Amino acid sequence: MAFDFIFMLTANDSTIPDARARLEDVLAGGARHIGFKDVGLPFDELKALAADIRSAGGRAYLEVVSLDEESELRSAKAAIDLEVDCLLGGTRAATVAPLLRDHPVRYYPFPGKIVGHPSVLAGTIEDIAESARQLADLETVHGLDLLAYRFDGDVPALMKAVCQATDKPVIMAGSIDQEERIMAVAEAGAAGFTVGTAAFAETFPAAEKGLVSQVQAILAMTGRARQHSSARKRIALVAHNNRKSQLTAWVGRHAETLKRHRIVCTGGTGTMLGKAQPELSIQRLQRGSHGGDQQLGALVATGELDAVVFFADPHSPGAIDFDLLALIRLAIQHDTPIACSPAAADMIVTASL
Repeated sequence: MAFDFIFMLTANDSTIPDARARLEDVLAGGARHIGFKDVGLPFDELKALAADIRSAGGRAYLEVVSLDEESELRSAKAAIDLEVDCLLGGTRAATVAPLLRDHPVRYYPFPGKIVGHPSVLAGTIEDIAESARQLADLETVHGLDLLAYRFDGDVPALMKAVCQATDKPVIMAGSIDQEERIMAVAEAGAAGFTVGTAAFAETFPAAEKGLVSQVQAILAMTGRARQHSSARKRIALVAHNNRKSQLTAWVGRHAETLKRHRIVCTGGTGTMLGKAQPELSIQRLQRGSHGGDQQLGALVATGELDAVVFFADPHSPGAIDFDLLALIRLAIQHDTPIACSPAAADMIVTASL
């Protein structure tokens, strides 16, 4: 996710009773990342809620707030059965992560010491950052869920320290109820943030009353904050053979911006761009003919790419090939920006990078 917000169908750390009904307003407001807690509704209703989110084209998140080990393990198993995209929270990563190893659920546990309900983040900034480093070292931990504004201290310093402690994405959760805090989250380098109770309480200034307008207001604030985001993005760059020189020229124009991010390329394109712009951070996959396009598709499917730039040659006999069509389909399915021409790619740079 390229700095976005996750709308939580929750209030006071519990899924709201009418979550499925309120989901319609959240979707009407334009939210695409939508979550709920592991408490507040019976499992069958949570399963129906997760299915509703997915069928609407959204990305589903389950956040763990239970503090005892048995409940946390039960929630991790529920995340698998619910088929959510991401499991947020929890404090027992060493125990939970192995359960998720063979499943597509992305796992973002809490760093630091979590106490009470509603949850509070305890400890020093140094201790919490060290906890973040240790968690991020676990192979099956894909990111972190930081209760930043539940910390009694210098929250901007905490967020920056945790984001700098790992290359994995960090989501900020808990008590984000004003644009100033959203901006601070972006400037710290977070990948996104959650909002729940504050929206239901209509805390954010909006054009009209109601949840739809609240979601629209938060999206507008998110867009403004995105321009100040310091998070490094993962951008896929690839081109058909007759468009490789065009891609090289485009990368040259945007080199100063792109070198602040991580570039993923299929083999031949990565070699070419590495020679042209050696200062770029490039991860090379297989050559397209050896499965590189499929590897890119897998990264889109697991939410590990923020954007795809694929310069296609419309005059090539194989221009509309099955690999490109499959990649476009996955980008649509997982709401990942994809650009197939320089003008479209310019828009991605302007909007997100």
